[in-house]
Amino acid sequence: MQSYGFVGTGEITAAIVEGLGVAAPPDVFLSPRNHDVAHALAARFPNVRVCGGNQEVLDSTTTIVVAVRPQVAREVLAGLVFRPEHVVVSVLAGVSLEQLREWTAPAARQVRSIPLPTVSRGAGRTALYPDDPVARALFESVGDVVVPRDEAALATFSTATATFAAHLDQLATIARWMTEHGVAAEEADAYVAHVFGELGRTLLTHPGTLEDLAGKHMTPGGINEQFLTDLRGDGLPDSVRKGLDAVLARVSGQ
Repeated sequence: MQSYGFVGTGEITAAIVEGLGVAAPPDVFLSPRNHDVAHALAARFPNVRVCGGNQEVLDSTTTIVVAVRPQVAREVLAGLVFRPEHVVVSVLAGVSLEQLREWTAPAARQVRSIPLPTVSRGAGRTALYPDDPVARALFESVGDVVVPRDEAALATFSTATATFAAHLDQLATIARWMTEHGVAAEEADAYVAHVFGELGRTLLTHPGTLEDLAGKHMTPGGINEQFLTDLRGDGLPDSVRKGLDAVLARVSGQ
């Protein structure tokens, strides 16, 4: 049976482990780096074991998911002994394949990936590069997989995920505006969450482009068109592109 080891035990590791625990879960070996998260997962899932250290994780399995903070990755990996048969699956933003190969030699296979929190419920859509049967099997166990054409394209997928907090902050702004106009905070939050949660369902089933969908939510001369026109006039699309360009430069090492 396939097994997985995780160096680093944060939110993404927890989400992947939760997703793997749904049916016929594989053996999972966790780093003790985050004691509370690691032991909470071990208590929930009988297939999960917390190791005494990161090297024990490597010694226990051949598929290693590296999920530490990118800033400390080199230091953490430098202290570990990899074997040629190891498959290294990185979830580190901005750490290139070239760097991974250097830091995890003599492991023969390195894969970059961008798992998202929705893997916890088997609803992920994980971008990975290069395609690899072991990495693909891992992420198809917790959702779908998309393989960009090259490593540079993978960076654009990573950049797109940098917009989550801004999107949620916009929804929070809408809810706060409602409260400023007399709506109870709980009611405003619940209404905005419902409206945009259902819009998300529409996104998943709509057969056309996102631009087409935006058009379907506007009536000529209506309030949606008015609001969008005002935001465009204030330069919002250009601000979004500028922010994305800056993140892309960062994750591409520029």
